[in-house]
Formats: sequence, structure tokens, C-alpha cells
Amino acid sequence: MTDRAQRRTPRPRRRVTVVGVLGELLITAGLFVLAFLGYQVWLGDVIVGGQLNSEAVEQGQEWGADYSDVPPSEAGDPDLTETPPVATAPANAQRFANLIIPRFGGDYYRPIAEGVGTTDVLNRGNIGHYPTTQMPGALGNFALASHRSSGGGNFHDLHQLHVGDHIYVETADGWYQYTFRNLEYVRPTGVGVLNPVPQAEGVEVTERFITLTTCNPFFSTAERIIAYGVYDSFYPRAGGVPAEIASNVLGAG
Repeated sequence: MTDRAQRRTPRPRRRVTVVGVLGELLITAGLFVLAFLGYQVWLGDVIVGGQLNSEAVEQGQEWGADYSDVPPSEAGDPDLTETPPVATAPANAQRFANLIIPRFGGDYYRPIAEGVGTTDVLNRGNIGHYPTTQMPGALGNFALASHRSSGGGNFHDLHQLHVGDHIYVETADGWYQYTFRNLEYVRPTGVGVLNPVPQAEGVEVTERFITLTTCNPFFSTAERIIAYGVYDSFYPRAGGVPAEIASNVLGAG
């Protein structure tokens, strides 16, 4: 044995301590939490959103929305009358409409249900209709609520709307087209957004509004982000799908 070999001494083994084990467990737990949040925030919404799109397609087909033989360029002439049809409000948690927002992509097609209950409406992936507000096409305010980043992330991109963007509400009668006007941020107590004329009291109602509400900022209920739109026109179902949303209605799912 050489002098160099004799001088070698074995390295001491790393001692296993309670603090070390606890630290590794916390790191592992943190990774699991991050993975869960990633699923909840992104992958889960993608999966649930796809399912909701498919359910909206099925609902549209039940209403007679299969216009695959009608070229989009020839479909969807609006009825410019001043009195679009107005349906009676359905029972709580019943789906009665679909929401289509072209700004959110060609596969954005989400169901609307009556009520804004957490367990029976919103947590089931629905966009909820405030029962105290008007129905589509009626003078006043058609107000909706949905989760921001769960249950399909229906209103995840609400802050991405541009002035002039169209918002469509589909019912058994056809498609109501609204045009986006502006965003507003309010406290959770700011219920004036649900007034027949949003944020106004004692004002004569002469227009048809749509109001979309969700939590803000992401992963917080500290405030609400509100999107307002005003009614433009109505497209009867018999005339075919409006060209702007043909990919959503005919190609979604």
C-alpha cells in the first residue's frame, strides 16, 4: 500500500436528521401542490372547457343548429326589428342558452344556466344568469357570472376583450349579438352593475345590455371585473348561423 493510499480517509456519511427529512418532505409536498395548481389552473380548465364546448354543441343541435349544408357566407342575415324575441326565465340551474365570444377563439362555446348558485350552477361549469336581471333581448340588463380560473375558466380572458368585440347569446330562437363597450373593476359589494341600466338608479331603460361578471385578480375574490356590452341585432335560427361564429357553432367540440 502506498503512502498516498494510506493517507486516504473515508468521507463521513451524511447524517440523517429529523430536520433534513422534514425539509425533503416539504419540498415533495410543494411539488405536488404546484402540480395540482397547474392542473387546476390550466390543464383542468382545458379538459373541462372542451367538455363544455361539446355540451353546448349538443344543445345547439337539439335547437336545430345543424347548418352544415349552409355556406357561412350565405347564412346569418340579422333581423333588424326593434323587438327581438324574449323567452320566459327557466327554473333554477336549467340550461337555456349558450355564450359565444369570438375573441376567445373558434372553440369558445359555453352553456348558460339560470341562477348563480355555487354548487348547483357555477361549480358545474355553467355560466350563471342572475335571476333578478332581464332575459336576452329584453330591455334592461342581461347579467351573467362565472368562475375566472376553474370549472372550465369560462371568463378567464375577460380582460382581453377589445372595444367593438361581439358577444353572442344563443337560445332556441336564434342568436342575440351584443357589442362590447368597456371594462370596470368594482368591489364585491358593487351590485349596481346588475341594475337595469348598469350603475344607474332611476334611469329610464331604453337599451338592451349584457353584463359579464367574474372575480379579480386571478385566484382572489378581492374585487370583480365587469364587462359591459350593448345589443346590436338578432339572427333568427331559420336564417342560419352568423358567419362570424360559424366555426364556434359548426366546428366546436
